[in-house]
Amino acid sequence: MTDGAAGGVTVLAHGVGGRGDLPVPFSTALVGAAVALLVSFAILAWAWRTPRFEDADAGWVLPERLTRLVDSAAFRLALQILGLLTTAYVLVAALFGPDLLVNPTFGVVYVLFWVGLVPLSVAFGPVWRLVNPLRTLHRLVSWLLRTRPEDGLLPLPAGLGYWPAAVGLFGFVWLELIAPSNTTLPVVRMWFAVYAVLSLMAAVIYGSRWFDRGDPFEVYSKLFGHLSPLARRAADGRLVLRNPLGHLARLPGSGAAAPGLVAVISVLLGSTAYDGFSQSTSWVRFVQGSGVPEVLAGTTALTCLILLVAGTFWTGTIVAGGMAGVRGGSGLPQAFAPSVMPIALGYMIAHYFTLLVLEGQRTLIQLSDPLSNGANLLGLSGRGVDSTLANSPELVALVKVGAVVVGHVFGVIAAHDRAAALFPRRTALLGQLPLLVVMVGYTLGGLTLLFAT
Repeated sequence: MTDGAAGGVTVLAHGVGGRGDLPVPFSTALVGAAVALLVSFAILAWAWRTPRFEDADAGWVLPERLTRLVDSAAFRLALQILGLLTTAYVLVAALFGPDLLVNPTFGVVYVLFWVGLVPLSVAFGPVWRLVNPLRTLHRLVSWLLRTRPEDGLLPLPAGLGYWPAAVGLFGFVWLELIAPSNTTLPVVRMWFAVYAVLSLMAAVIYGSRWFDRGDPFEVYSKLFGHLSPLARRAADGRLVLRNPLGHLARLPGSGAAAPGLVAVISVLLGSTAYDGFSQSTSWVRFVQGSGVPEVLAGTTALTCLILLVAGTFWTGTIVAGGMAGVRGGSGLPQAFAPSVMPIALGYMIAHYFTLLVLEGQRTLIQLSDPLSNGANLLGLSGRGVDSTLANSPELVALVKVGAVVVGHVFGVIAAHDRAAALFPRRTALLGQLPLLVVMVGYTLGGLTLLFAT
């Protein structure tokens, strides 16, 4: 969701708190953030000489009965039914509810789904794969056709990788941040109708493996899910609790065989950067005074920021490989891409946590009366939103800065461990310098855009 400057209707604010709410000058906050990264890198260079996240069997093993429960057909079926029923409930509001902001459809799509899927995935892993209604519908179609869901008419092209997911995610963030009338039911219904039809057609052609790489929301959930401490032991598939950064290192396809992975992560980072930038008074002033159509200006700015993220990261990793003496480093951007996910999580928290807490409550209240006809199906109608958190802009500003800085520090740790695994030991430290420069740049740029005025 966005404001009028970006082509949408103001529905809710992504956060509160600005530069003036920080307990220190903004310039001091920038310097402190850069110093935090440099100090972290120095400590790692001295104390972390060998990779520590390469053991696929590491972790505290959870009870076997928990693994059996999670893997049971009954548990999986219950989640699939939950996904279908929840989708049907929201569809009732989307198809038959009033085209007004009290309709819960907008909050479900832009808040509970898009934002809420992040903490759920970080806590429990790639949960959307288990409840995705389109995957369930495809299984039903396969059952009717007496074919295996995994089978398709054609093999999934190896070079396709994550590119369909990157395109789909770009389409969604464009809808959220730029599309005209993006808080009207016809626009939202049309976007998801096209998405559903294309996804099911692709699943019929390529089989259910399409969802693993091509479905934008499954990939979105999977990437954040690899920051979850809940993981699988490689040897026998048992559930374990693992260092989230170690789980991140096990991201499937995070190598040369995963084209499009950098594009997906660039869309996530670039769109959050645009979200902050588009709400600044300088951007609003430019759009209003330039005469350029708002949609064109917004689309251009969003695309440029995504390309900037992709270009700097790609260049940084290639230069890093060259300085480390690694030959054939074309796969390094994909290999290092997972290390950017802690940064993406930090940006998501900084931009959206007040949105989730405040508007998430409002959406749940609205869901109790999906048709706005006075119903109280969930027993929540008439309740108010607890805005305690929003009453402390100083706290919110500190959380914003803290989320970005901590996310970057963990990104530096993940990248350092990856470099220790991929680069020769004698040149590993030298090879990391370009990546450190890129991450410092992301930190300073991210904070500047986050608190843009």
